[in-house]
Amino acid sequence: MKIQIRGDKIKVTKAIKDYIEEKLTKLDKYFKNSDDIKCSVLIRVKNNLETIEVSIPTSKFYIRAEESNEDLYASIDLVVDKLERMIRKNKTRLNNHYKNVQSFEMNLDYEDEIINDEKIVKRKNLDIKPMDEDEAIMQMELLNHDFFAFKNINEECVSVLYKRKDGSYGILNVK
Repeated sequence: MKIQIRGDKIKVTKAIKDYIEEKLTKLDKYFKNSDDIKCSVLIRVKNNLETIEVSIPTSKFYIRAEESNEDLYASIDLVVDKLERMIRKNKTRLNNHYKNVQSFEMNLDYEDEIINDEKIVKRKNLDIKPMDEDEAIMQMELLNHDFFAFKNINEECVSVLYKRKDGSYGILNVK
């Protein structure tokens, strides 16, 4: 894999470059001709968080992951693990969709350590109680969840409240 690394408000040292290249070579086994794949890496620093963004464009689709951490090396490990999980998770779907395409770059014949065809691993039944959006935010924060379903008394519908990456909230109304 050809890896292009650039830094935004950070100098990319040889040690950082070598570490990124070492970790990203783990992904070579997922591509047929990994030498033809061009991977771009962007390292950003904001406040005390170091963010790494990895983009791998192929002719059929685009793989992208981003991770932030106070330690750059931890961010690198996390983003590579995330990319690997994404590829492994979608292996069957990719295989079914592109199995007869000659120019498909992915190697889907690698060995899986864990085989889990179940897409839904847990089901829950909810007793939705009527409340307003402020109370739903409070309930979600008390539960320490990223989303919360409730019966919205203001909109007279079922709503799903979710926490966005920037810390603000979004709401989906089901009518």
